[in-house]
Amino acid sequence: MEITAFLDRKLARRFRTYDTDGDGYVERDDFTQAAERTTKAFGLAADDPKAVRFHDMLIGLWEHLASVADLDRDGRISVEEYKNAFANGLLETPESFDEGYVPFLDAVMAVADEDDDGKLTLEEHVKWTGALMNLSERDARGIHDLLSDEDGLLSTQALLAAIREFYFSEDPAEAGNWLLGSLD
Repeated sequence: MEITAFLDRKLARRFRTYDTDGDGYVERDDFTQAAERTTKAFGLAADDPKAVRFHDMLIGLWEHLASVADLDRDGRISVEEYKNAFANGLLETPESFDEGYVPFLDAVMAVADEDDDGKLTLEEHVKWTGALMNLSERDARGIHDLLSDEDGLLSTQALLAAIREFYFSEDPAEAGNWLLGSLD
């Protein structure tokens, strides 16, 4: 996969959302902490089946990412290693992306979609993106407004389409490219 200047900016932004402690590396603990913050934000006990599934999905995501990006096997991923993983085919096609991402998104929705209607309210969206990825409320509100339907709800399918745009679209006008707020 070619890493264009625009994709490079998006990947750098995504990396920062993974790097919970801001030390310039992504480690397993960043994923564990993100899982704990998110499930706590929604009032789930650590042994709640939704919390367990979400935690397991995040650890699985970490393990997959580490297996392809942590080439020096030091237990942490630098931004350069992260970007190189993409250049080397981490997300080959939108279809292979869906295969890996849909189960994770389902786990997110199980936690964040409190009324189980398959759609996120503004409050649910702000809460999960803030807890999981440290997005500001302003950024979360902005992207929710861009992606939500006429009732102000964000469906799983709309969220998946936006995430796919984030990784595969070079068109700055597409809403998914701003999924994580400003790229600066």
